[in-house]
Amino acid sequence: MARQDPLSRLAQQIGDRLQGASQAPEDIQKGIHQVVRGAFDRLELVSREDFDILMDVLQRTRSRVEALETRVAALEKALEAQRPSSAAMPRVDKDPEPEEDAGGEPDR
Repeated sequence: MARQDPLSRLAQQIGDRLQGASQAPEDIQKGIHQVVRGAFDRLELVSREDFDILMDVLQRTRSRVEALETRVAALEKALEAQRPSSAAMPRVDKDPEPEEDAGGEPDR
């Protein structure tokens, strides 16, 4: 049997509950309430209040990230401005030439 979507299953369960219409209205209402509650629990829904709280947290986080991105860009720009250009830097050799002694020959 193919798996039914949650709403189809919910409709089927409610229809099954209503077939016993000879029951008291309170019993029918309780049964339908249980079916609906079970369906909502399986759907893993969040309340509107929780959703609004999460949206607020997301907006605050997004604004903090944007502020940090702006700050990092400014720091990178300031760092780049402090670096001397490669043309103005004196050249430093890693292996200096060996010094010559008084005889004119390099030390070995």
